[in-house]
Amino acid sequence: MPTSNPRTILGIDPGLADTGFGVIVERGTTLSALACGSIKTAAGTPAAERLRRIHHDVTALIKKYRPNVVAVEQLFFCKNVKTALAVGQARGVVILAAGQRGIPIREFTPLQIKLALSGYGKAGKRQVQQMVKAVLKLSTLPQPDDAADALAAAICCAHQGRYPTKKLIAVS
Repeated sequence: MPTSNPRTILGIDPGLADTGFGVIVERGTTLSALACGSIKTAAGTPAAERLRRIHHDVTALIKKYRPNVVAVEQLFFCKNVKTALAVGQARGVVILAAGQRGIPIREFTPLQIKLALSGYGKAGKRQVQQMVKAVLKLSTLPQPDDAADALAAAICCAHQGRYPTKKLIAVS
């Protein structure tokens, strides 16, 4: 079997209070986790400052891990309009951070991510965490939930098999 160049995928589960991130490396059919965690911003802090922090931290992750692609969870459905707007703003600064570096972005709905990991579009959080643990051969469940969701987005991207390899023009 021919060897392929490893690809680094940064998965993001955007949110204003918690933006989950997960970094995986794809080597052929093998996936491994490099890092995961959550960018937290405090309630009561002005939205502009919270968004600046998310942008800054995502930019730092991009500089550190140099992903070939960024997989972002889409806002699929939200009952609370205020929450939907905040998540949309967080998604925007994540997409901006990737775009400024010319990194291709892949977007996936929660349904697509759950299907890619479990084969069931209505899988619960715990089931997704278990599948992330199994696929990445982790010793424990990934925590927090936002980080597990970000790793799941990255795995979904890897399972898609094809994503843009042509770099976008960086915006200054």
